[in-house]
Parts: sequence; structure tokens; C-alpha cells
Amino acid sequence: MADSNFIDYVKVLCRSGKGGAGSRHFHRAKYVPKGGPDGGDGGRGGHIILRGNSHMWTLLPLRYRRHIFAGNGESGGAGRSFGKDGEDVIVDVPCGTVVFDAETGEFLCEVTDDGQEVKLLKGGRGGLGNWHFKSATNRTPRYAQPGEPAIEKSVILELKLLADVGLVGFPNAGKSTLLSAISAARPKIADYPFTTMEPQLGIVDYRGNRSFVMADIPGIIEGASEGKGLGLRFLRHIERNAVLLFMVPADADDIKEQYEILSNELEQFNPQLSDKPRVLAISKSDMLDDELRDEIAKTLPEGIPHVFISAVTGFGLTELKDMLWAEITDERNRIEVAPITHRPLDGHHRVREEDEFIFENAGLPDDDETPEDFDEEEWDDSLDDAGGRMLDEDDPFMYGDDVYTEDDEDIPDEK
Repeated sequence: MADSNFIDYVKVLCRSGKGGAGSRHFHRAKYVPKGGPDGGDGGRGGHIILRGNSHMWTLLPLRYRRHIFAGNGESGGAGRSFGKDGEDVIVDVPCGTVVFDAETGEFLCEVTDDGQEVKLLKGGRGGLGNWHFKSATNRTPRYAQPGEPAIEKSVILELKLLADVGLVGFPNAGKSTLLSAISAARPKIADYPFTTMEPQLGIVDYRGNRSFVMADIPGIIEGASEGKGLGLRFLRHIERNAVLLFMVPADADDIKEQYEILSNELEQFNPQLSDKPRVLAISKSDMLDDELRDEIAKTLPEGIPHVFISAVTGFGLTELKDMLWAEITDERNRIEVAPITHRPLDGHHRVREEDEFIFENAGLPDDDETPEDFDEEEWDDSLDDAGGRMLDEDDPFMYGDDVYTEDDEDIPDEK
């Protein structure tokens, strides 16, 4: 999977912008010795926004963009001038992207529609300038609010494909052959297990110029929930499907037992999958006669619609399409996106190489002029455009090497 362009799991470090500090400026003009406070508010920090893009089908762009940082808000200025807001960062993602907290595995949000925007991290609010704090008893407030800090979070983005029908089966059950027979998709087909190494989508034509989307995922085996085979790596792609199509070959030793194994692995992954409509297709049925098909039908699980098909000869494919279309258009399933409850990420649902990804140290602030001995804890967010600094609410006001008390009237103007 390292060389594949289909990326459905990415870990990214995101940080919104911090709010700008409010200004403590005082109005100074000729013949106006006591103009009063007029420090403006700081600008808000930039947001991190996810936007759905129907033209994207993979998270590949984010694989080479591990750090996403929004702009910081600027400080307020004189004359009640508000600071400039930090620049928002809009990240395009495929429809069906789900976001989890990388530390706790908690579900955060999802993007399912084209053009839908979700605010992942909010930028910090800007601080209020000193003119907000003037009153009858406090005519010269020499303090202002600092901006709110930025929010930094490591997140995991999972892509869950949007399709109407999801194929479920053991390796070499004929899933890729079926997809190539009823759609224009051309998945890799060979006579060895795990030929399909990444999900495939195909658009299936139906009567009356109608169509539906079918998703093929790599085959699963017994014990996949414990990490065997490809594990549960790709089962996320059938969580959104309205209908699940189970495929079991006709030459299987026990068709009912294989179906139950597949069903159990799905329930281990997400118990909600057991509530989805199901259709059972017995593949490679061209080797069976009518009498043998009748005998096999008696042993199949009860309550599950079934059909005998052969993707090579085309036997039963029309009946299969009719059956799938009936399930898709059923009023119970007639929804644009199948609703699901996203389970939190745990050890079985994570991708090891992504979780072991080490983020590079990102210094603050972001500009290239940051001194080498910069210490974030010692950085004073209360610096304003006048170059002054309030040591404490009860301390004198300092400008350069000169100290001014609250009663002084010769505080320097803004440089």
C-alpha cells in the first residue's frame, strides 16, 4: 500500500490561529493632552475548515501535508483600529471523510456532501482594547485583553467510500469479476488470494437509464477482527453502504458457515452493520444444474434473499440487479447517505504506520525571523503597537527604559 495512490487513512497535526492582543493606546493630539483610551481590539485567529469535494477520491494530498497551521490574528492599533483577522485554512477532502482525535480516538466530525464545510478547529478570539474598560471611575485603563491561544490537535482522517452496494466475501469469491462484469470498472483479477489490495468503485447501469454505485473491498477471512489477513483495514468502506451483498462461491464446503463467519467479522467491526439489508449471491454457479441449485438453496440461511449467479457467463446477473435495486429503493433505505454511528478508534481500527508517524517540531511563532532563543512561555502576548508593556495591573507602565506612572501626562505617542 505504500506505493498506492489510494490513501484512506492519514494522521495530521492541525493548529488554529491565536487571537491578536488588544491595544492599550491613548489618543494624543495637539491641544488634546488627555484624549483618553482608544486602543483597538485584536483580530481573531484563523480557523481550520474541512470542505467536501466530490472530485476527490483519496486523501493522498494530505499525505504530503502533515502540518496544517492557520494564521494568527494581528494586534489592535490606535484610534480603535481593529487588528486583521488571521487567514483561515480550507482543506478539501473527499466526501465521506470522518475525523477522529488521534490521542483519544474520539469521533469529531464528518464531511458527506459536496461543498459542505465543517469547522474543525476554531481560531482564538481577539482581545479587547483598553477603550472597552473605561468608566467614570477608571478614566485611563492601562490594560487590555490578550488574545485567546491557538488550539492544537492531532487528528486522524478516515475515508469511508459512499456507495449504494458493498461487496463482502472471502478472497477469490468472485467479487472483482462481478464488478467488472456489471460495470465499467477494471479491477485486478487473478487466481490467487488478496488480488484486490484497495477498494474499487463501479457504476452499475440499470433499466431506464438508472444506475447505482457498487464498492468492492479486499477479501476478509476468519479472524480479521484480530488482525489476520488484511484485518479490518478496509471494512470502513462498507459502513455507509445502503445494502450489503455477500458473495460465497458455489464450490464452498459449507455456504451457510462461510456466510456466518463473514457476518460475525462485520459485527465485530461495527455491530450496526448487522442491521443493514443483505443479499446473498452464490457465485460460480455456472457449474451447477437446476437440481443441485435447489438442494443448495435448502441449506442457505433463512430470511436472507439469495440468487445464484455466474459473472463469467452472465447467468443470474439481471436478477441480481433487480434484487439490489429493490433493496436500494426501499423506503427504509432510500436515503442519500446511510446513517452510521462511528465507533471510536481502537487498536484494531488504527493503521500502525500512521500512528507511529512522528511530527516535526513546529516552533512558535511561524515566521522565519523567530530568534533561536525564543521561549513560548516567556513570550508576552500583551505587546501592542505603541511598544509599551504592562508588567502587572498594579505596576507602572513601561516604554523602553522609561517608566511612567498613572498620573503622568507625558506618555510618549505611538512611534
